Amino acid sequence: MIAVTWLSVVLLGCAVGVVIGAEWPRLARNFGFEARRRRERDRRKAQLKLLRTDKEELDESDEFAASVQRDLSQLPTIDERDRR
Repeated sequence: MIAVTWLSVVLLGCAVGVVIGAEWPRLARNFGFEARRRRERDRRKAQLKLLRTDKEELDESDEFAASVQRDLSQLPTIDERDRR
């Protein structure tokens, strides 16, 4: 039979304590109060639905294209003679 000394039991306890101490933030995040709030929030968000009409989609894409054109027209340009 293997005799377990008190020193090996103490060292094992310290090792377990170090591992728990190092992993505590992750354990608290996954199993603590914040995890419960996050799961409840995810459940509420899963019930939300975004409704769009075809007209809104077309209007938004037209607005986006127009804003891109405006931004491109406002960009400064470099002429070939300015590079020299």
